[in-house]
Amino acid sequence: MNLLLVRLLFILGGMVIGYQANSGFTGLLIGAGVALVMIFIEAGLRKVSVSGLSSAVFGLILGLIMAKLVSDAFSLAPIDQETLSRIRVGLTLIFCYLGMVMALRGKDEFNIIIPYVRLRRQDQSQDVILLDTSVIIDGRIVDICKTRFLGGKLIIPKFVLRELQQIADSTDPIKRQRGRRGLEILNIIQNEPGIDITIHEQDFTETSEVDAKLVLLAKLLEAKILTVDFNLNRVASIQGIKVLNINELANALKPVVFPGEEMHIKLIKEGKEHNQAVGYLDDGTMVVVEDARRLIGQDVKVAVTSVLQTQAGRMIFTKLEK
Repeated sequence: MNLLLVRLLFILGGMVIGYQANSGFTGLLIGAGVALVMIFIEAGLRKVSVSGLSSAVFGLILGLIMAKLVSDAFSLAPIDQETLSRIRVGLTLIFCYLGMVMALRGKDEFNIIIPYVRLRRQDQSQDVILLDTSVIIDGRIVDICKTRFLGGKLIIPKFVLRELQQIADSTDPIKRQRGRRGLEILNIIQNEPGIDITIHEQDFTETSEVDAKLVLLAKLLEAKILTVDFNLNRVASIQGIKVLNINELANALKPVVFPGEEMHIKLIKEGKEHNQAVGYLDDGTMVVVEDARRLIGQDVKVAVTSVLQTQAGRMIFTKLEK
């Protein structure tokens, strides 16, 4: 149902109640005015998250319980009823305030908040995977989703979507192109049948760093993070969060080569060391050829001498095959 229609029905209901309470045109105006005030308050609460609201309610209930317990303790003392009533009111205000403040400050630690309770059998589990900005812009997520390699529910946090929009609106043409590419990738994923993907509204106003927000949300939802960002990978892993790194997956899927194996490679540019030349395999693996600088631009036959695995990927060292 459209939100505007709901608001119109609410105003109409307010006018009916106002007319019944005070027959005449004045009652209609009072009812409509009260309904409009409530709609204005509701619009102002748009930035309040569901988890924040439920945390505040939890803290309020806890405060009421604590106030009742302490007030009952005071009632055992020889205090007159008027003073005891004032004490009850004061304790209720104090404990309700403290309970709500403490609950809002530690809302990320609550695992019993209603929006995040998963009602399912104990022998069933659903993986939740958070997408970060880098993996969306990278684009390989589309092919991975099409292969159904990822199981579970894909979630795009609202703050990641906001960062993508800011990049797409950047004055830097390179950043703007990357941001628009990311938005196009999201559109492709959302239109791909059979992929469970949703936008998550949760935000963390205490920090402005998107990576830090991702880590907090992953802890809250007990989710994995899908990324190609090496630094985010390290930070999340240190904090006990499972990370799916597409670059690590791509390196693991590269074909295995052994010393002595022969291959053909086109030399593209000079290497870092003297008289070296560099070429690339179809998967992007760098191949360094010794004593081949003079042959740059040609296809040559080489033999593998060694393979070096680095954090950035794999490098194959070869020599010319005579």
